[in-house]
Amino acid sequence: MIAASSSPPGPAPEQEDVFDPTAGDYARCRPGVRASAVRLLTEAVRHRPDPVLLYLGTGTGTGQVPRALLTANHPPGRIEAVDVSRPMLEQARRTLTPLLDACTLRLIHAAADAYTLPPGGDIKAVDLITCCRSFHWMDRAAVLTVADRVAAPGATLAIMGDGSLWTHGAAWTHALKHLIQQCLGTARRARSASTYDAPRRSYRQDLLDSPWTDITEHQVPVQRDWTPAAVVGYLRSTSYAQPRLFGQDHAAFEQAATDLLESEAYGGALTEHALFTVLLARRPGRSA
Repeated sequence: MIAASSSPPGPAPEQEDVFDPTAGDYARCRPGVRASAVRLLTEAVRHRPDPVLLYLGTGTGTGQVPRALLTANHPPGRIEAVDVSRPMLEQARRTLTPLLDACTLRLIHAAADAYTLPPGGDIKAVDLITCCRSFHWMDRAAVLTVADRVAAPGATLAIMGDGSLWTHGAAWTHALKHLIQQCLGTARRARSASTYDAPRRSYRQDLLDSPWTDITEHQVPVQRDWTPAAVVGYLRSTSYAQPRLFGQDHAAFEQAATDLLESEAYGGALTEHALFTVLLARRPGRSA
């Protein structure tokens, strides 16, 4: 069941989000959510009938978290999916619709910190709030305030991520990053005329400065074996190497990247070792 898409009151999203042109590549090329992370999320709401999931930053994975939860042993009864990118929301709709069954999906075109509960009292509060590979793009303090306002007693907030190939420390990712910087400059790009500034403090500190101070951290080791073609597809979905940043030179960049990656792979896989980190946070004194 799909409720009507909506834009709740609050600041309007930018006319075009940084990831608008990448929605299709996101759906095809981004790694999924680890099964052990999904188990942590389902365990957090296992005593709640038909739990309500608030998924902030839906474009990240175009619905990967709710897709994983919908096929788990305790699926949500309702999904509130929020993103500033309409193309990402449409990808999420196509991904999730075949899996919904009795679950209701509402797609909300808005910034995460502008989220409000649906009008008419359809739901009173949310049970699980997730940000997967997206919290760094948000006004984090404002999002945590909104989460506190809409969450049910005993609700869980999950902030998840595993970095990117830009930050990974393997020799082949260093070589790839150097190639991107040769083409676009040393600063990490985010939009055609801007760069990306990484958060200056940890997510844990953000949480400790909010009502969400009961924190447990889980780290899941990840090994991914990439092919050169898969890496090139992944790059198209990123903020720092998407096609529009290169303009007419994009085809030449992709050929150079493919040549570099094939030489680094030596006929085998390009291996990435990462940690998928899950921060689960609750509010002391707000038990169910």
